[in-house]
Amino acid sequence: MKTVKLNNNRDFPVLGLGTFIPTKAGEVEQQVKDAIDIGYRHIDTAMIYQNEKEVGAGIRAKIAEGVVKREDIFLTSKLWCTYHKPEHVVPACKKTLSDLGLHYVDLYLIHWPVAFKEGNEDLPKDANGKVICSDVDYVETWKGMEQCVKLGLAKSIGISNFNTQQIKRVLEVATITPAVNQVECHPYLNQSKLIAFCKERNIVIAAYSPLGSPNNLAKDDTPAPLKDPKLQEIANKYKKGVAQVILRYLIQHGTVPISKSSNKKRLQENFDIFDFELSSADVAAIDGLNKNFRITAFSVAIGDKNYPFSIEY
Repeated sequence: MKTVKLNNNRDFPVLGLGTFIPTKAGEVEQQVKDAIDIGYRHIDTAMIYQNEKEVGAGIRAKIAEGVVKREDIFLTSKLWCTYHKPEHVVPACKKTLSDLGLHYVDLYLIHWPVAFKEGNEDLPKDANGKVICSDVDYVETWKGMEQCVKLGLAKSIGISNFNTQQIKRVLEVATITPAVNQVECHPYLNQSKLIAFCKERNIVIAAYSPLGSPNNLAKDDTPAPLKDPKLQEIANKYKKGVAQVILRYLIQHGTVPISKSSNKKRLQENFDIFDFELSSADVAAIDGLNKNFRITAFSVAIGDKNYPFSIEY
């Protein structure tokens, strides 16, 4: 597995396994085992996915079998919105580690810049069914994230779904610079401006929904990228699948894609992207497909002062 260097000199595998998939009990654990057997070494989860026990079980099983060592795996998790108070960050990270059955995560991200009311509900709602936000500022949350590094709970820390203004505010207070910003990125939302902004600040972009969430995207008159005629044409040229071309494009585009599938055959296909390279002309052609079409709008937080998608990037 090829890697890129994070700003703290740690190796970040250029293709990740996403685990946010509606599955039956036990399927995520098997997905993780299959992926490790195939060669994946970068695994992405989050507290809100409610599958960290299964993710950890899959990793621990492969360590026990001698397939990998813990240091071979790059594991990412994320802080949920109800834990943004600085004093809640470390306990939340420790809860994640307890569920994973591991001593540290390689990367811990603030999942969203928006804070929700603290408590036992993931989506606390008022009498009208509207999510109750909290006034905790994510720059205060960042102080708690830095504590996770100092305590050895996380090797690296970062952010997710942050726009440029929000990144600037974090950088103004950070004693540890965010290593990664994980955002939605695919051929219909290629995030070129945000990638350039983060590159200037030595922050790597990780790309979620890299294939355009094919089960969710096809609506109105917008086809899923996997069915895009131009992408199919390019895939035929390289004798590859469209998904493989998209993942290859995103790597050459300067991101680390987080792909997901519970199908072992597709996991293998998504992994087989290191034996070819797209020409500059084909990269430019895929750049031209951008529509600034966002799938994950996080609509429950629209109206909050820290809602990230109210500016262009």
